[in-house]
Amino acid sequence: GKPGAVIHLQHVTKYYGKRLAVDDISFQIGQGEIAGFLGPNAAGKTTTMRMITGALMPTRGEIRVAGYSMMTHALKARRLIGYLPEVIPLYTDMTTRAYLEFFGRLRGLDKKRTQRRIAEVVTRCHLEDYIDVLLGKLSRGFRQRVGLAQAILHDPKVLILDEPTVGIDPIQVAQTRQLIKELGQTHTILLSTHLLPEVSMICERVIIIHQGKLVAQDRIENLSSLLKETLRLRLSVQGPEEMVAACLRQIPGVREVTYDSPCHIVECHPGREPRPLITEAIVQNGWTLLAMDAVQMSLEDIFLKLITEETGI
Repeated sequence: GKPGAVIHLQHVTKYYGKRLAVDDISFQIGQGEIAGFLGPNAAGKTTTMRMITGALMPTRGEIRVAGYSMMTHALKARRLIGYLPEVIPLYTDMTTRAYLEFFGRLRGLDKKRTQRRIAEVVTRCHLEDYIDVLLGKLSRGFRQRVGLAQAILHDPKVLILDEPTVGIDPIQVAQTRQLIKELGQTHTILLSTHLLPEVSMICERVIIIHQGKLVAQDRIENLSSLLKETLRLRLSVQGPEEMVAACLRQIPGVREVTYDSPCHIVECHPGREPRPLITEAIVQNGWTLLAMDAVQMSLEDIFLKLITEETGI
């Protein structure tokens, strides 16, 4: 793989019995990258993440973390990973401190190092006021932070975060996202989500998975450009809506026209530039072109488009 790839999957496939959950997935995530693992629920994200953490073995394929193979050097690889599962197993009758001490022991840290790391992660996750509070008394958002504190306790290189903002209130969501961005300065992070805005807010790179298959992977800005060749225009025309639409549909390079009051939305074929022809046609018909703008596609549009192109829906 490329130098600096910290997480490296090659042709990873996972069957549960006869059911194919993950289908020949390959991707890599570089040192210090925050990558978003994006897809609808049940797309295979959790299965893939559990394979990266070593909790599940792939049916076929190779997984490496910081150069260590999960097949042959699982213990070394797992030491480098912090994992926040979607549902955090919290012991409600433990305090935050006791919970983190318990994880320190599990991770094989000595007492002194555990205490030092607890102090660091508690500050980092803004839990100072909750260190001696029972986990059962914490809100879901704060439990999520304790989960993050646990994930970074042993100072791993890699963080695997499964749906880190699900089920927490909006203010906590913003704080959690900010925290993940801060952690991204010192860790390589893979976070899964089915929320597109989350990816564009936090991640530099996105890996899109649908029905167990990899649909696309790229840097966020390139992913928009993946579809930039496909021009989408918003037109405001003074003229009869139906006739304008019919006229626009006749223009070479125009793929489809929809009316979104008060504008016409024109999708062009990849690589085509019909704007001069559009202007000409409108003038020839005696209508007035009030405005014409190119519309940047949202990740939402990109996602739908990639999936429909891949699966031919």
